[in-house]
This record gives sequence, C-alpha cells and structure tokens, in this order.
Amino acid sequence: MPLHGLSSITVGVPNIADTRNYYTEFGLAPEPDGWLSTRDGGRQLRLVPAATRRLVEVVVRAEHGDDLDAVADRLNRLSVPVTCDADSVTALEPVAGFRAVVRVAEPVRQAPVPAASYNGPGRFERLTSRAPAVLRTGPVRPRKLGHVVMGSTDYEATRRFFTDGLGFKLSDEITGKGAFLRCSTDHHNVLVLAAPVEFLHHSSWQVDDIDEVGRGATAMLEDHPERHVWGLGRHHAGSNFFWYLKDPAGNFSEYYSDMDCIVDDQLWTPEAIEGAKGLFSWGPPPPPSFLRPEDLAGLMTGAHQTG
Repeated sequence: MPLHGLSSITVGVPNIADTRNYYTEFGLAPEPDGWLSTRDGGRQLRLVPAATRRLVEVVVRAEHGDDLDAVADRLNRLSVPVTCDADSVTALEPVAGFRAVVRVAEPVRQAPVPAASYNGPGRFERLTSRAPAVLRTGPVRPRKLGHVVMGSTDYEATRRFFTDGLGFKLSDEITGKGAFLRCSTDHHNVLVLAAPVEFLHHSSWQVDDIDEVGRGATAMLEDHPERHVWGLGRHHAGSNFFWYLKDPAGNFSEYYSDMDCIVDDQLWTPEAIEGAKGLFSWGPPPPPSFLRPEDLAGLMTGAHQTG
C-alpha cells in the first residue's frame, strides 16, 4: 500500500527526565539528541515539554512522492490546510490539534525471528531440552512502534482525518466508539476512540513473542508494581498478546506480539464489535482505569495528575 507504517510519535509530558528513564527501562535505546529508538524501527519516540500529557505529532511512512500528492489532495478536499515540501506533507488534525506528517521513507526491515518450538498433545517439537524462552536473560528490547491509540471529542471527524485524509484503512470497529485503522499490513496502526477529552491513551511496541511480553512486563514491575495496568491477555481485534503499563506522565505503554497481518484487503472483512469482545479474547477483565484513565478529569480542566 502507498503508506507503510508509523515512523515515529512525539509525546508532550511535564516530567521529561522521569518519563525518558521509564522508556529506557522499557527497552527503548536513548539517543544523544533525546530520541528513543527501537531495534528495527530506529528513532521512534520523542518526548517534549508540555503542561499536560498529550500527543504532539504522528509521522507516517509513505512509499513515493506521488503518494504525498494524493494525501495533500485528500486533505484539501476535507478543507484541512496542508504544508508540503519535497519529501513530506504536514497537517494539523482538526480536533485534537496534533501534527500529522506523511513522509517518504524506507519501510522497516525486520529479519525473521525463528518461531518458538511448542510441545503439545501428540506433538513434540522440542525434545530433551528446556524451552529456549526460559533460558533468555537479556533485557527485552522492542522491535518497532506498532500503533498509537488516541481519544477524540469528535470521533467521526478524527476518523475521517485518518481515512479520508491520510488514507488509512478500516480493519475493525467498536460500534460508534472506536475504529481500528491501518497504514501497513499490521491490523492497526491507529485506534481512534470516542472520549470526553482529546488525549493519548497508549503507545504499543512490538516484541518477538509472548515470552518477551511477559519478560518485559515482569522486569518493569519488579521494583515498581504500581506501573501495572492490565495483562497478560490476548485481544480479539488484532489478535495480539498484550500487557499494559503506565509511564510517569500517565500514558499507557503496551508490549505486544502476534498481531494479525492483512496482506490482501479483499480477503479481510472489517467486523463491527460489540461490548467487551473487542477488548480481549482471554485474560483478566480491564480495570476501570484502563477504560477511563484516572487523570481524564484533570485533563478536561487543564490540571495534571500523575499516577
């Protein structure tokens, strides 16, 4: 497809040093200029000063310059002002006001990770040896930024901005409340939620497998149990394993693995999901603070609270 994934996000926080330390411990590599990098995606998270936590910028990868022209034309038809240069198109999302940049960039190249060998009833793929995952000792390092989830007070307008403007495609939706949108073969790269205030709900970071999801979260919680939000579980929309934690600014961050891959649009039918089914297939039920973060009232009034 003309778009092929998220390049980076910029997040405003009131406590940069603490939040940067959190994401370094989460497994992102700190760069001298302040960026944080993943193993395969490179520089994918930037933190900037802000009075309250907020999404400042989303950068999307495009294949060719012609794709930028198409994005600019679609945004113009939505009456969204655009700024164009040789390799990018920039626009402000009209509801939340974050910057959306579509930039010509190479796709993320990922070397295949060998599939884990699982024994099962009548099937023995691993003989006379321990599972390799239990022998891992190194820190978990995310492979790439997978998706970002945002709340919008005008859900339909923000959804149109991504689909009719930028060119994202619908994968699934929570009827009247959320849209899982993709700009790559991943099931979703953006989830737009109806909300009482514009805010960043979470960013999601790919790791190799379910063992890395568990290892990463366990390490993050060892000395900071208050970081736990929700997990371990498996989503229905996207099918991915998940575990959610909370950074010092109040944003959620997710380790995920095993996301649905949509390579042929004709073979995928978006599902209208009702109730809690879209949230999880199995695992503990989501806590109220996941559905409605505790600082939303403060964000609505311009105050800031951290958990």
